[in-house]
Amino acid sequence: MDKKVLVVGGGGRCHAIVDALSRSPKVGKIYCAPGNAGIAAQAECVPLKDTQVGELKEFALDNAIDLTVVGPEASLALGIVDEFESAGLRIFGPSKAAATIESSKDFAKRLMAKYGVPTAAYETFEDYGKAVEYVRGHSMPVVLKYDGLAAGKGVVIPDTFTEAETILREMLLDDMFGKGKVVIEDFLTGPEFSLMCFVDGEKVYPMALSQDHKRAYEGDRGPNTGGMGAYSPLPFITDEDMEYSMEKIMKPVAAGLVREGCPFKGVLYGGLMKTPDGIKVIEFNCRFGDPETEVVLPRLESDIYDIFSSVVDGTPMSEIRWSGRATMGFVMASEGYPGHYDKGFEIKGLDALSDNQDVRVYHMGTAFAGPGQETADNGIVTAGGRVLMVVGFGRDLQEAHDKALKAVEQVDCSNLFYRRDIGWRVL
Repeated sequence: MDKKVLVVGGGGRCHAIVDALSRSPKVGKIYCAPGNAGIAAQAECVPLKDTQVGELKEFALDNAIDLTVVGPEASLALGIVDEFESAGLRIFGPSKAAATIESSKDFAKRLMAKYGVPTAAYETFEDYGKAVEYVRGHSMPVVLKYDGLAAGKGVVIPDTFTEAETILREMLLDDMFGKGKVVIEDFLTGPEFSLMCFVDGEKVYPMALSQDHKRAYEGDRGPNTGGMGAYSPLPFITDEDMEYSMEKIMKPVAAGLVREGCPFKGVLYGGLMKTPDGIKVIEFNCRFGDPETEVVLPRLESDIYDIFSSVVDGTPMSEIRWSGRATMGFVMASEGYPGHYDKGFEIKGLDALSDNQDVRVYHMGTAFAGPGQETADNGIVTAGGRVLMVVGFGRDLQEAHDKALKAVEQVDCSNLFYRRDIGWRVL
């Protein structure tokens, strides 16, 4: 059918979306803005940032784009969906109002309280003194969440009162992420998992479950990151757990957003935890998770263009089919991440992996070498904190782990590190 699709974004999540679209017989041409060096092998990269909403709209109109798919939350929070729809363009993603479920932690907590969705007890503060006083009245640890978007870095779990006060000062007085509020919530324990759903108003269709690893170093130590690896499926989540998560969490939230006058269309991501007191919500996102998308979408057997179209057009959805294969992915990150890191280091060994049917390499932060930059291999260099995600396929998680790790060891770059213990809870 040769449909033309524009994917907005440029990380590993968008590479996985582009990869899934490339498997659709209905898609003839894929553009990606801005894309990256890996995406360039499967889509035409367009030099527009994901926040250049007006320019992206003009590009879609000028190139008769049939469907736009939005990756990052920043574009959604800016209202890219509203802008495109007002120009008569088909776009997959929630409106600016519906995206508030991610762009405001306080909004999400109030929505859950109103519709009886299980989550941690919390209070929201704008005043630094009152926030400190609240923390002083609690035992540690507590969870501190900046109310707005903070590129995955706005959630901190301090171990001491002194550390908590420092973080509150940075968030509320120093405007570390901008002017905003802080949500302080009780600390929950248990394994976390990610349940992403395709949502069209009150219609909610679950994807395969996944779990990511947030901490930078092995043994779940070190600072929080955007995610250092992920795997799917999850042996510790039962059918009963899944039913509870859908009936008590995902469907009530989708219905609640309809009742609040901001119906959700797109991917609703539930960051959930299996606590001793049952499954509770840690967070909601208004888009595909990253790095979870890189292990979930490779398991999708249905045509993703049809799924996107059903949500956008409000038409009935065919049953979504998932592969029985397991996937596990290792993130290769720049030395220093999530703190300061340098860019521009050559990455060798990628060509050798491109023919391996049991492995997929998704580019998260790569670029082509600039003028005068000598590279021996394919001219690809590091250009971000998280650089690559190497995903292995297997009959079970152990086989997927072994294949991914073997592939990771073939990537040659002097400035990358990775965790070897992805999936340690289940292996």
